[in-house]
Amino acid sequence: MRYGEGMTTMPLIILPDPLLRTVSKPVERIDDDLKKFADDMLETMYEAPGIGLAAIQVGVPRRMLVLDVANKDEGEKQPMVVINPTVLHSSDERSVYEEGCLSIPEFYAEVERPASVRVRYTDLAGKEQEIEAEGLLATCLQHEIDHLDGALFIDYLSRLKRDRVIKKFAKAAKHKL
Repeated sequence: MRYGEGMTTMPLIILPDPLLRTVSKPVERIDDDLKKFADDMLETMYEAPGIGLAAIQVGVPRRMLVLDVANKDEGEKQPMVVINPTVLHSSDERSVYEEGCLSIPEFYAEVERPASVRVRYTDLAGKEQEIEAEGLLATCLQHEIDHLDGALFIDYLSRLKRDRVIKKFAKAAKHKL
């Protein structure tokens, strides 16, 4: 199946859903179901719209994420599917980006992370890959890998700010019941 054919979007899990704190399990095999799931994750991410999405954000606790940090204005999509990622190296140099999260809609905050990372992962063809990432790609990879470990970008904020955000989303969730 090629990207764009017969894909469906999936509902996103929103804070304070405890599933977001789940540590995801490794993907054990790459088959047609996993490839279809990767396509659906990409569709969900683009539709949101976002630049990264971890499987846990659609309720599947597997170590898999999709991302695309290409400039959307130029129309060229560059989707990446990252399975079982491991951060091999993080730079001492830091960078700050304003981050947001599809599971924490309409909340953004500046987060400081390593400026560059080297990540080993398996691609959809089952081949082991390594990527040296910096800038937005490095930030996006770290953000999504955090999801696989049950961490959220708000964990990098002060306790006061984080508690405020959690309280706001808990209140919103109550009103939806």
